[in-house]
Amino acid sequence: MGARRLPGVAALLTAGAVIVSGCGTQAPQRKHASSPVLTPATTTTTPATGGAQAAVPAATVSAPHKRLKLGAKGKAVTWMQERLTELGYRPGKADGKYGGTTLAAVWAFQKVNGIKPTSTVARRTWEALETPKAPRVLARNGKPTRAEVDLTKQVMVMYVKGEAKLITHVSSGSGIAYCETAVWQGKRQRFCGSATTPTGNYETTWRASGWHKSYLGELYNPIFFNGGIAFHGALSVPLHPASHGCVRMPMNVAEVLPDMLGKGVPVHVRGKFKRA
Repeated sequence: MGARRLPGVAALLTAGAVIVSGCGTQAPQRKHASSPVLTPATTTTTPATGGAQAAVPAATVSAPHKRLKLGAKGKAVTWMQERLTELGYRPGKADGKYGGTTLAAVWAFQKVNGIKPTSTVARRTWEALETPKAPRVLARNGKPTRAEVDLTKQVMVMYVKGEAKLITHVSSGSGIAYCETAVWQGKRQRFCGSATTPTGNYETTWRASGWHKSYLGELYNPIFFNGGIAFHGALSVPLHPASHGCVRMPMNVAEVLPDMLGKGVPVHVRGKFKRA
């Protein structure tokens, strides 16, 4: 669900277009909006309940330190996949094949650890895999089970009972004005908006299984949390924000998230992406 650059939303109001926000089928409703709050990164992966995490001794981990590029195969890839899984990332099956699913997990890990995301796994990434940082806690005093979206890093963390059980690369709203024409509710309509993912505090509401058709495209296993804005799987999840407002995630993550993220679970969205 890409967004096509337009002069601005104001200019669209004169064309009889329907102004929308998000990528689903509900009108967004903001709940308890708040300004961004980011706590310092830590160097542990211990449970997080909303505040800073305490450092704890960690077992010595020795990474292969073999330079890997996308398409690589072998034991070093398997080690990396198993380590990422252990840390809460979702690289897919530990099959020793460095493909697109594993790449998305590598990106998420690199971003959490302050490394510029790249497909090449080299010294800094291996060292971080040996002594990883935990994701920054965005919601102070947040409930033990919650989802946090860091728009700055383009990362989502799912906490379950205080532990970061799932950490994934995402792509949020592009911030670019758009207009899309689609047949919706039996008639051809034109939808326009600014493709933003608002910051604030929300809760998960309704969801759909499999591919769900909306007026701005198709969403895989969507879980809505702010009107028409949802978490959903997508075939394209680039490094930059590219959606109409929803939070895109890799397909393998969208497969497992519905079993982890129930209805009425807090969702905290913070930050702002800065384009290079």
